[in-house]
Amino acid sequence: MQTETLFHPSYTLAQVTLAQGESINAEGGAMVSMDPTISIETKARGGILKALKRSFLGGESFFINTFTAANGPGTITLAPSLPGDMKIEQMKGETLLVQSGSYVASGEGVEIDTQWTGAKTFFASEGLFMLKASGTGTLILSSYGAIHEVELKAGQIWTVDTGHLVAFTANIGFNVKKVGGLKSTFFSGEGLVVDLQGPGKVLIQTRSEDAFLAWLLPKIPKDRTTHSGGGLRFN
Repeated sequence: MQTETLFHPSYTLAQVTLAQGESINAEGGAMVSMDPTISIETKARGGILKALKRSFLGGESFFINTFTAANGPGTITLAPSLPGDMKIEQMKGETLLVQSGSYVASGEGVEIDTQWTGAKTFFASEGLFMLKASGTGTLILSSYGAIHEVELKAGQIWTVDTGHLVAFTANIGFNVKKVGGLKSTFFSGEGLVVDLQGPGKVLIQTRSEDAFLAWLLPKIPKDRTTHSGGGLRFN
C-alpha cells in the first residue's frame, strides 16, 4: 500500500494505491474516486457490538466500507466532510486516541475500537469516549484546518482547547479542566481545555468546529421565510 496527501492544508485529498489483494477500510462517504479494479464491501466491521460502540459512543459510522483491489492494482482517493488537512500515520504497534470525526480510513492491520476515557472528560466536547486506533499499518486522520504535531518530552505539560484536539498517543496523561474560574469559562470564549503530559505525540487542528458553529448559528435567521402579498420575505 502506498499513500500520499495532495492539496493540503486547506482541502486535502488522500491518495491510496493498493496492490492486488490489498484492502483499506474507510468511513462511509469518504471515497472520492477509485479505479474500476477496486471493489467495495459494506459491513459492520468487528461485529454488531463493536459497530454499535463506534457509532453510538465514538461518533463514527455504524458501517465501514472495505475497498479491495480485487481485479488488479488500483488507486482510491479519500476525503473528509469538512475542509481541512489530512495526516497519514504509519502505525508500528502503538495506540492513538482519536477525537470523534477525525478518523477517515485504516489498513487491515489497524484495529479501531472505542476507549473509555473516564469521567474527567464528561464536559469535554469529545465526550466520555474516544476512538482507539492500535496495531501496525496505515491510519488516515483528518482535521478542520491544518494539523500541527507536537512531541512532548517526559513530564512536559501542554494545554490544548478541547475543540482543537485531533489525537494523541495513549501513554500521555491528560486532565480536562475549566479555563480559570467559572466567569472565565463562560465569558472568555475559551471553554474547556485539556492538560496533556508527556512523553508522547499530540496532533491539534488549527480551527475548531465548535468555535465556527458558535460564530455561525447566531447569524442564521430563526424565522427564515414569511409570505407577504404573494412574495417571499426573509426576517
